[in-house]
Amino acid sequence: MKFGVQKSCWEALTFQLQNAPGLRTDDFSAISAKAALLRRSRFMTSHPLSRRHFLGTALATATGLSLPRFASAAEKPNSVFNGVRVGCITYSYRSMAKTAEETLKALVEDGLSETELMGGPTQLFAGIKGGKITDAEREQQIAKCVEMRKMFNDAGVNIHIHKMGFGQSNEEIEFNFLVAKALGCTAVTTERNAVLAARVAPFADKHKIWVGFHNHTNNLPEMDKFDAILDLGQYIGFNLDIGHYVAGTKGKSPIPVLEKYHSRITNLHLKDRTADGGNVEWGKGQTPIKEVLQLMKKEKWTFPAEIELEYKIPEGSTAVAEVKKCVKYCREALA
Repeated sequence: MKFGVQKSCWEALTFQLQNAPGLRTDDFSAISAKAALLRRSRFMTSHPLSRRHFLGTALATATGLSLPRFASAAEKPNSVFNGVRVGCITYSYRSMAKTAEETLKALVEDGLSETELMGGPTQLFAGIKGGKITDAEREQQIAKCVEMRKMFNDAGVNIHIHKMGFGQSNEEIEFNFLVAKALGCTAVTTERNAVLAARVAPFADKHKIWVGFHNHTNNLPEMDKFDAILDLGQYIGFNLDIGHYVAGTKGKSPIPVLEKYHSRITNLHLKDRTADGGNVEWGKGQTPIKEVLQLMKKEKWTFPAEIELEYKIPEGSTAVAEVKKCVKYCREALA
């Protein structure tokens, strides 16, 4: 398939998604109807549910995994505290959750209504393996992403960002943005890389979806001048990791970074680190998590703040239990 030459099934699918930018659970039937019409067109063919996905679902049932059911919206998780959107990057559950169903169960148990979703659960659920595949297979994968979005939304969880590798080709980059739209995301996150930023910027502009570049300790946002990476595109931004910032600057506060770049921040990563590089339980390090959250509340900034569990899980505890402690910390900081 030649990218961008004639009206391919990808373009048709993009049109369908662009006509439902605010898709929520109650819009799913409308999108399903559009997808059905599209599949009957000359651009696409339908495919049965894969045997692997069927077996995966059967296995989940056999092992007792069941997603929570809610009688009303009031019973669904809500982690928006006094206007501040507290979420969790699902990397936090890496020790115990691999599938989309397991990941969703962990988020709901922790009372989280917002998430930055790592690529693994999406790839497993949608059958995304990379490599060269047909247009019809791509369409089926996007449809599965829409289905996964519905599953999360039904449980009360909003996938506001996803983090899946962009790949090397234009087709793979385009597909990543289509996945973002299908999941209901406003941004895609990745590791800081100026070459990649220049490559993806036109796609971000086209789809009006942000790309947030994540910092570690050695690639921090520029403070003595305007950071040049942001000049590469109007939808290029920062996934600011405040814990890594503290460790990378030997103890400096990340608050001036938020004050300078708040309009270009896609989301925060919250963790407690020390000036000498330690990863510790929240409240024991030097990262001003409470002060950052309170500043977000005061300024009414709407980008989400993601819990990222990186300290060693205490013996006898679990990732879910430790993330729940972090949620409690955020709730109390914003009370």
